[in-house]
Amino acid sequence: MELRRRIHQVIFEADTPAGKLFDVVLIWSIVVSVVAVMLDSVRSIRTTHGELLYLVEWIFTILFTIEYFFRLNSVGRPLKYATSFFGVIDLLAILPTYLSLLFPGGQYLLVIRVLRVLRVFRVLKLAQFVHESNVMLRALRASSRKIFVFIYAVITIVIVFGSIMYLIEGERNGFTSVPRSIYWAIVTMTTVGYGDISPNTAFGQAVAAMIMIVGFSIIAVPTGIVATEIARASSADTSTQSCPECGCEGHETGARFCKDCGSPL
Repeated sequence: MELRRRIHQVIFEADTPAGKLFDVVLIWSIVVSVVAVMLDSVRSIRTTHGELLYLVEWIFTILFTIEYFFRLNSVGRPLKYATSFFGVIDLLAILPTYLSLLFPGGQYLLVIRVLRVLRVFRVLKLAQFVHESNVMLRALRASSRKIFVFIYAVITIVIVFGSIMYLIEGERNGFTSVPRSIYWAIVTMTTVGYGDISPNTAFGQAVAAMIMIVGFSIIAVPTGIVATEIARASSADTSTQSCPECGCEGHETGARFCKDCGSPL
């Protein structure tokens, strides 16, 4: 139990020199492994340094596999951590390399390369080591309902404007259906402006001008919502302490029990 507690402290927390060193080494390992995956996708580099990149990939895969099992063994509820967000990311970081062993033969090389691209999920593991990521996650959770209402309002607007443009312009001007007109409304409201469809009548252009103005006015809405929640979440001081049972993070400084499972910290 003492050994497990020490391993948990090193792997999941950054309050000790060993924990900080582990995080730094792991961050650099993730960065180097992701860079190796990117370089492997370049044909000229893969042709000249393919064997070296393959060896580097297996070295990092073995290291991340060891780290994954240490994480599972250092928590009291391994299944809970394995099914958590970062637990799934940890598994996705190592699984593709082992899956590639199940597809031997030249005819499966394309499939293997597609599977190997999944290893870029390792970069998501970096979020574990950024204190501000906890603030961002709390802000996104707190603003999820407001964002949902905002998205619902936007969907309603583009449906209405798309239907109006279908009636005004019609098939002769490229608005061949209501869904295609809704697509035009989305492109116009987001100020993307592909230009593949455009109104030709004066009335249609007036409606297009209206939806452009509406688009400018609502772009700042989700930014304001999330910014407000980030300010609120930042006021709550959190520590790097992680629950030894379920692996839950983001506890307030001085917390004595896990906010998720209630286990002593």
